[in-house]
Amino acid sequence: MMRGSVLIADDEPLARRTLREHLRSLGWFGPIHEARDGQAAIALANNERPDLVFLDIMMPGATGLEVLKQLAYEPKVIFTTAYDQFAVTAFELGALDYVLKPFGRDRLERVLQRAQAASDRSGVSVLSRAKEALQPTRSFSSVFVRDGHRIIPVALTSIERVQGADDYATIFASSKEYLVSVRLSDLETYLAPANFLRVHRSHLINLEYVASIEPYDASRVEVVMKGGARIVASRAGSKRLRGLAL
Repeated sequence: MMRGSVLIADDEPLARRTLREHLRSLGWFGPIHEARDGQAAIALANNERPDLVFLDIMMPGATGLEVLKQLAYEPKVIFTTAYDQFAVTAFELGALDYVLKPFGRDRLERVLQRAQAASDRSGVSVLSRAKEALQPTRSFSSVFVRDGHRIIPVALTSIERVQGADDYATIFASSKEYLVSVRLSDLETYLAPANFLRVHRSHLINLEYVASIEPYDASRVEVVMKGGARIVASRAGSKRLRGLAL
């Protein structure tokens, strides 16, 4: 039987409920606290000092990293992620514990066993390891996305463009489309160093796939992609695109 107090910090009610039910089914004995945003997670963690924290990377109020920075102690931390945000690669390189959404009971059990048996990893704090694994400047050659029931890598060089809509984005790569549960602004942070440019609040393009940039009206331009898509840039995006000309 696994003991100790737990904090589940996630803005998705279904994710919190699923984790709570899996923990109980695996024989977890102890209080389980829940926080639906980063600020609540900080307050609950510092007040209750749970032994184990399930921490979503992206939450309203404060990100997972920002939560860690404001904790007055260092619990065992298991990150939760939808893996569409490059986290699989980052966590594997950083040797951090994580579980993917939707949560699988078997995967959770393995991660819990590691967390229970974990020793201090060479004295390096979880915050230091998280910063190293998640830093936007880290060099990535691919991203991981859903493809039916599989998780597959998509090379950055094969991504032509990304179109955002609220908390989701569609990646267009190699004549295929992949819907990912991540905001376009978050993707921009990781893709900008790889020759991607935000030309509109809903569009991020790979400059290698631009066929031409044509006038659209007095203040905007239209980007014609090699794949045939035509994107009208915003005024700010048009200014950035015009700045590419020698």
